[in-house]
Amino acid sequence: MELSLSSSSLRLYATSSRYTKPPFHPKCNLCYSLFNTSSSSLRTISFTTPRTSTLKFPITACSQAGAAESNPPLNKVADFKDAFWRFLRPHTIRGTALGSVSLVSRALLENPNLIRWSLLFKAFSGLIALICGNGYIVGINQIYDIGIDKVNKPYLPIAAGDLSVQSAWILVLSFAIVGVVIVALNFGQFITSLYCFGLFLGTIYSVPPLRMKRFPVVAFLIIATVRGFLLNFGVYYAVRAALGLTFQWSSPVAFITTFVTMFALVIAITKDLPDVEGDRKFQISTFATKLGVRNIALLGSGLLLINYIGSIVAAVYMPQAFRSILMIPFHTILASCLIFQAWVLERANYTQAIAGYYRFIWNLFYAEYIIFPFI
Repeated sequence: MELSLSSSSLRLYATSSRYTKPPFHPKCNLCYSLFNTSSSSLRTISFTTPRTSTLKFPITACSQAGAAESNPPLNKVADFKDAFWRFLRPHTIRGTALGSVSLVSRALLENPNLIRWSLLFKAFSGLIALICGNGYIVGINQIYDIGIDKVNKPYLPIAAGDLSVQSAWILVLSFAIVGVVIVALNFGQFITSLYCFGLFLGTIYSVPPLRMKRFPVVAFLIIATVRGFLLNFGVYYAVRAALGLTFQWSSPVAFITTFVTMFALVIAITKDLPDVEGDRKFQISTFATKLGVRNIALLGSGLLLINYIGSIVAAVYMPQAFRSILMIPFHTILASCLIFQAWVLERANYTQAIAGYYRFIWNLFYAEYIIFPFI
């Protein structure tokens, strides 16, 4: 055997008339290229590397591939878990969960003498029902948007081929049934009616022949109703009923319902900003395709600024209802951050930064629910 080394390359020459291939994993391409040679010929393996590079054999990668191959059931479970989580659209789950927890916390802080540990299970079941409703709405939208998602959101599990349409239908129907059963058993007829109404709106938003998402005004009204009014009013009503109280608007709850409904309008008109290409290809009419990305981004930023200015004015003129010392600086900071993000988007010419702008809007949405119990 001869081994020659130089500063720019490494060559290994081996001559043998009797040669046995070392074992290798069938999915490790590098191992295959190294060892799949004729056993009766001269073998020359040459690796040429830059002077500053380091040659590394992928022994770890091969061993990991072998370990993964030896546990196919575990791989399937992990793959389904990943697809299931993407199917739920985590950013919407966070908004639903934060909104629910925030409103429950506010209702309990307003009536601390009525808090009982037995309410914990009821609150948790209500959260599960809301997540199920959220999963149904975003799931059925993905089922009917496969073609569009392959252009706009190819990472979603159905569009990516990681989840079959049949499995998706099983999931969304399970979400709907479990959610309705939980609400009916725990929260009475009125809340069950509101819950079913929300599912109905989510259905006509996506499902033909109605498919209301084709009509921009109707589409953003549906989103604002479900995420704005129904969620906030429904959760607060259910908590007060569980505490044995009749429903009564409080200034903070009226504020958050109005604020989030306006915010949901902004989410509804800006959610299509990153999707203009696919929407135009499939002739989906949205405000972004009709008015342009820049105009819709400016409109969304303007509506949110009105929201924040209204919050500051409410804190100034209603000090008995709100904690001005917290509410004024908090909304001033968020409004300043919004202006800065709009400036960044303008500088980027409304191209690469548009997805980041939409994520930022959701972060503002989360922030409002986080601070709400304390204002």
